[in-house]
This record gives sequence, structure tokens and C-alpha cells, in this order.
Amino acid sequence: MSESSTETLPDQGNELSTLVITLLKGVLYLENDPALWNALIQLQARVRDHIAVLGLELVLDEAEGYAFLRAKPDTDDETNKLPRLVARRPLSFPVSLLLALLRKKLAEFDAGGDATRLILSREEIVELVRVFLPESSNEAKLIDQIETHINKIVELGFLRRLKPNVTVNAEKGTNFEVRRILKAFVDAQWLADLDGHLASYQAQFNSETSEEDSDA
Repeated sequence: MSESSTETLPDQGNELSTLVITLLKGVLYLENDPALWNALIQLQARVRDHIAVLGLELVLDEAEGYAFLRAKPDTDDETNKLPRLVARRPLSFPVSLLLALLRKKLAEFDAGGDATRLILSREEIVELVRVFLPESSNEAKLIDQIETHINKIVELGFLRRLKPNVTVNAEKGTNFEVRRILKAFVDAQWLADLDGHLASYQAQFNSETSEEDSDA
């Protein structure tokens, strides 16, 4: 074995470990760590082999610049099923609705120009949801509820709260970037059926609001 090949093996081993650990912690973005992203591009086959024994698969979108791990689809063979390393997190109806609306907004944004970052103000996000709620809703309560849902989506990684010095929509207060990883979770087929999903969410909201009014 040549001296040069001996020297590269430890580095690659360290990179592989770093990649797997980073991906197990969450999403890897090109913009956040270009060096580690480039290592993933070079070592993705080894990463896939490594995580396969954990029942995981790598989702890598080079065009959009993100990568993450997800559990392999369940099989009918109970004897070969592995415990889930990445837990499924059920979402509330309001959070699901807001994710759907943000995905629709992202599709419209992509179709409308060459810009790559969709940035929305807090007020613009509130307006996305407002049209699905009864006009009799209490304004202050409505905004507080939507703020809670926004915080949850930030926690999930589909929105990023921008620093105050970002000038886009500065006059409208707090701004958020819609992370493009949302496209991986709300696919094209789901988006094609969006009207039906939105009608379901609106019916659910109306039902929950009626129950709250009757309990008041």
C-alpha cells in the first residue's frame, strides 16, 4: 500500500463518522457547512451503506442543497422489522395546514422567477391562514395561536427565523425563510391534490372552532 493512500484513510474515516453523526442530529445544508457537504457528495455511497444497518436511508438533494436521514419504509415482514431510530412526529391540524400553505407558496414562488429564497413576514404568514378561519375568530387569540404554530414549524426546520438586520420586508417586522427541504416532505403528487387537503383542513378548523364556541 502506498504512503499517500495510507494517509488518506484516517481522514476519510473521520469524515464518514462526522457525516453520519451530523446527519443523525438533523439536516445538513450546503450553505451551513460547504466543506462537510462536499465530503458527503464524495462519500455518499459509504454513508448509505453505513446507515442502512440502522434501518435508515439518505435523502440527498444536490440541486436544493440539503440532506437528511429517514427511516426506510415499513415492510410486512414483522420478523425483520427494526426499532425506529428516527421517530415519527404526528402534526396537529393547524401545523399541517400551515405547512401545506407554505408548500403551495413555495411552488408559486418557484414558478414566478429566478430567486431562490422565499422570505415571508410574520404578518404574511398569518394572512395565509386567516382565510381558512371564520371571520368571528378573536383577532388576538388567532395571532397567538398562529405564532405558536410558526414556532413549531421553526422547530421542525421548515422555517428559519431571520435576524433583525435582514432588510427583506423589514417594514413588516419579523421575517422567516421557507426552507426548501419542505419540498421533500410535501411532494408533487400531494401538492397536486392540495385543494382537497385544504378543504379537509378548513372543515377541521371549522369543527374545532364550533366546539370551542359551544364550550365558552
